[in-house]
Amino acid sequence: MKTEKIKNYNQKILAILGTLAIILIIVSILGIGGVAISEFLRFKNYDDTETGILSDEKIEELQKENKREQVISYKTPQLIDTLNSVYIIPISHKNLNEAEDINGVLNIRKPSGKNYKSSDRRYSRKYYGTYNNLIIYNQQNDSTNKLFDKRVNFNNIDSEYFSDEILLLFKVAEKDTYKDGVINLLDFKSLYIYSLNQRKLKKIENSEMDIVSYKFLNESKDLIVSFGIDKNNNGKYEELNEPTMIKKYNYKTGKLIDIIDEKMNSELQKMLEGTEK
Repeated sequence: MKTEKIKNYNQKILAILGTLAIILIIVSILGIGGVAISEFLRFKNYDDTETGILSDEKIEELQKENKREQVISYKTPQLIDTLNSVYIIPISHKNLNEAEDINGVLNIRKPSGKNYKSSDRRYSRKYYGTYNNLIIYNQQNDSTNKLFDKRVNFNNIDSEYFSDEILLLFKVAEKDTYKDGVINLLDFKSLYIYSLNQRKLKKIENSEMDIVSYKFLNESKDLIVSFGIDKNNNGKYEELNEPTMIKKYNYKTGKLIDIIDEKMNSELQKMLEGTEK
């Protein structure tokens, strides 16, 4: 009789523990699912708001009516050069709910600063967002200079620290090559490199191609640059079914150099086609 009671008691305990385990698993799944949904919505909202800047054609239409649909928005300054107290101030834009008169007054609050430490060893730092220009602010002489004198769009600012130099890099769209009414990252991009020490801006581009990625060579300021080839000529590089090519960029000379020569490229293509002899 006692054995039967103990057996029943153990069964009840196991049932309770099993129920608690199932509840815990369900709660965990719901928690993970909630986080995943939240992250999805966050990125979806980011994608929805990343519309780029309006194309030149759209700007001309608005200017005829003395209207504007986008206004500049200043991001928080970032200390990029601790030794010389130099900041970068990314400039973004906001899309208005409806077009407003160009003569309207913009009420923009000044952003606050944020400090970062830097060192002599080489390392990288990235800033993410949607930008249309960049201001270099020098605290020591209280001077500001804008980096671009034309309408551009870029999303990331890559800062590279070397022992003797700080470089800022951007993949920049300048024309509505995709012809969808906006200048954004679907269009062909060029790679810009700005030397903070020399105050010089360099540009890397290849006609009718998109900048896909770049990477510094070991112990060097030279770059390996990957270009996306627009095979169907629609003004947009499509990663799924369009190829890339790579070149070396010599930082000192500013020249692009083929890493893989035409002979080897032809041999590799024939191997792929099965037509090599």
